[in-house]
Amino acid sequence: MAENDAMPTLPKKCGPYISSVTSHGMNLVIRGVVLFFIGVFLALVLNLLQIQRNVTLFPPDVLTSIFSSAWWVPPCCGTASAVIGLLYPCMDRHLGEPHKFKREWSSVMRCVAVFVGINHASAKVDFANNMQLSLTLAALSIGLWWTFDRSRSGFGLGIGIAFLATLVSQLLVYNGVYQYTSPDFLYVRSWLPCIFFAGGITMGNIGRQLAMYECKVIAEKSHED
Repeated sequence: MAENDAMPTLPKKCGPYISSVTSHGMNLVIRGVVLFFIGVFLALVLNLLQIQRNVTLFPPDVLTSIFSSAWWVPPCCGTASAVIGLLYPCMDRHLGEPHKFKREWSSVMRCVAVFVGINHASAKVDFANNMQLSLTLAALSIGLWWTFDRSRSGFGLGIGIAFLATLVSQLLVYNGVYQYTSPDFLYVRSWLPCIFFAGGITMGNIGRQLAMYECKVIAEKSHED
C-alpha cells in the first residue's frame, strides 16, 4: 500500500499531443511545420486586408501572383511564426517560469481572433491621424498580452520581435522591395510595431499550446521510474 501511495500519478489531462511520437527532435519538427502553415495562412489573410485598404503597395506584376501577395511574403511569415512559436516555450523552460495562464485551446483561438481584429482595425477603421491610430493599436496590443499572456518573457520577446520586424520592414522598403502608402515613421507606418508585437504574442501562445504534449511525456517517464 505504501509503495502505491509513493507512485507518482499521471495528470488526467496535460494538453494536446501526438501519442505515437516520443522523440523530442521529431516533435520539434512537427510543431515547427504546424506553426509554419499557421503563419502562412495568417499572412495571406492579413495581407489581403492591408492590400484592400491600400496600406501596402507591391509592383503591378507582383499583384498577379497568388492571393494578391508577393510570393515570398507567406513563406517568410511562416518561417518567422515557426521560430517564434518554438522560441516562447523554450524561453519559458530556460527561465524556469512555465506559462500556466489560460492554457487551453479556446483561449488561444480567442487570442488569434483578437489579433486578426487588431489588424482589421488598422486596415478598416478611419482615425483622425496616425498618432491616434498608433496609440489605439498600442493599447489593444498590450491589452492582448495582458488578457492572454501576462508573462515577463512573453512581453520581452514581443518587444524584441516588434523591434526586429520593424527594422527588417524598413530595410525592405528602403531597398524598394515594396512600399507603404503615407509612411510616417521613416519608411514605414508608425503602428507596425504594435502589429508585430501582437503577432509575436499570438504565435507564442500557439507555440506554447502545441508544446503541452511534453508534460505527458515527462509524467510517463516519472511514472516508469
